[in-house]
Amino acid sequence: MINRRSLKDTPLEELITAVQRGDKYIQNYLLKTYQPFIAKCVSEVCKRYIDPEKDDEFSIGLSAFNEAMMSYASNKGSSFLSFAKLVVKRKVIDYIRYMKKRPASISLDETFDAEQMDNPLEISAVKKRYQEEQDAWHRREEILDYKEKLKAYKLTLDELTEASPKHRDARDSAVKTARTLFEDSELRSFVFHKKKLPIKQLVRKVNVSKKTIERNRKFILAVFIVLAEDYLYLKEYLKGVGQ
Repeated sequence: MINRRSLKDTPLEELITAVQRGDKYIQNYLLKTYQPFIAKCVSEVCKRYIDPEKDDEFSIGLSAFNEAMMSYASNKGSSFLSFAKLVVKRKVIDYIRYMKKRPASISLDETFDAEQMDNPLEISAVKKRYQEEQDAWHRREEILDYKEKLKAYKLTLDELTEASPKHRDARDSAVKTARTLFEDSELRSFVFHKKKLPIKQLVRKVNVSKKTIERNRKFILAVFIVLAEDYLYLKEYLKGVGQ
């Protein structure tokens, strides 16, 4: 039982475990304590100051933070705050996209003057360009986070360019191996803790030689990281591959 008088001195992961066990006091404590963190995450997505009292996006972020507390699993390798940041950003992005799909809710129209409003083609082009810029920004955010995750495995993006299998069949096989690795709880846990491939165990699980696994080690680890994280854009590259 966690002493409520010493919550500030208790490791965050222990507090999250208490929340998952149903401790409402600690749940409310964390939701209040981490409001500045939530506002910062939301602000990074919206690219503007977020007022917790007025902005709907903050409410979405707060709800997402609560969802992150309930779904966090320490054995996935990421810290809670790293995980929560991704969940909050993803939920806010989903909310913004949903609002943009509603004709009466497209805030971009409010930024156009009367002359622009008379030109539907121009408005459409501006909205398309705006969406492309937003997607590009979020994609860059994912890549920056991905770079940090790679560092933990002593990998870099430049290395992956060299390590990526040149032939499609070889890439498909490596991605399939990474999926098998991620889907096996014991092997997954090994990778999270050791930051390397359990090659001996993996050879027994896949129809790939030890030599091939060793040759594609960096690429397999890189794909494993993508599968383990809440990456919307990076996972697009893996759709239908190695399945």
